[in-house]
Amino acid sequence: MPDNTRHWKQSHGGGHTAGLFDSIMIKGLMLKNRLVMAPMATHMATEDGEVTDRHIQYYMARAKGGIGLIIVEHTYVSEDGKMSRDQLGIYHDKLIAGLKRLSEAIHTHGAKAILQITHGGSRTKGEITGRQPAGPWSIPVPGDADIPRPLNVAEIREIEKAFGEAANRAIAAGFDGVELHCAHGFLVCQFLSPLVNRRNDAYGGSPEGRLRLPLEMIAEVRSQIGEDVPLFYRFGADNMVEGGLTREEARVIAPRLEKAGVDVIDISGGLGGTGRNYSTEEGYFIPLAQTIKETVRVPVIGVGNITEAYYADRVIREGRVDLVALGRKLLSTPDFAEQAAKALGISLNQ
Repeated sequence: MPDNTRHWKQSHGGGHTAGLFDSIMIKGLMLKNRLVMAPMATHMATEDGEVTDRHIQYYMARAKGGIGLIIVEHTYVSEDGKMSRDQLGIYHDKLIAGLKRLSEAIHTHGAKAILQITHGGSRTKGEITGRQPAGPWSIPVPGDADIPRPLNVAEIREIEKAFGEAANRAIAAGFDGVELHCAHGFLVCQFLSPLVNRRNDAYGGSPEGRLRLPLEMIAEVRSQIGEDVPLFYRFGADNMVEGGLTREEARVIAPRLEKAGVDVIDISGGLGGTGRNYSTEEGYFIPLAQTIKETVRVPVIGVGNITEAYYADRVIREGRVDLVALGRKLLSTPDFAEQAAKALGISLNQ
């Protein structure tokens, strides 16, 4: 595997430390600033998972507001991994045309677009998929009521293949790269968690076994999109629940993800409804992101109720993270990037 850290660099002038509105290049993808729109479910899709006009207007408004990168919401790779009736989908070629409209709308205003792809695993529901939820083992994610069944090896490989095909569709639809959703108690996060993955085969038990599926999935996606397309990984680096994945174990895993071909690690945390940290503190996942950044050379994204331009700029300049992602703030303030630049005395027209 080539050294993917060669493919990203910071861009800033005058010898100063890179800040929020300095560009960054990742595998030939130039981001005009370090502001990222975090992936957030909008529940705007049709029942078949198709893009709607509401999607176009919603994402276009954030792109027009000056954000550098938009990570489009979790998009299901196969019908058995669907989480809600109105979730965006990428499980079939028929969805490419609508997704292409979306990527073009984002690009029109100078933002780059990454599509997050996902499978709900044991967090799916029978009334949505028509099937019993399935995951690594017959233990539900904390907060979930349904008892899942364990996936067999053939099913695991089919899901890995579905991720690869979905990534291929994302690039065909004009996205600049893809992000694997491996956080918040969804399928890949489940396999990494010692709390819910009690398998005794090659996909469980030891830390190496629990890491097998993520590494195979990265390899499958890489085989579909090639070496030159940016691959992001949303890493739930702390389950925040007793018996779950800890940040100490995540620090060991992160370099393995980098070596496998991940270009950007996007840090979050929590395992399902009971493990999520809903703190109101500004940047509540920044310390977690910083501890992961200490172990890798690829760019790291930090998130967590970031609302102030000065704070976002400071954590970049201090080298705690390389990019910052905003969620709720962009829901209420689509032009946050423009407002932040003004607050920092920076002209976006330079």
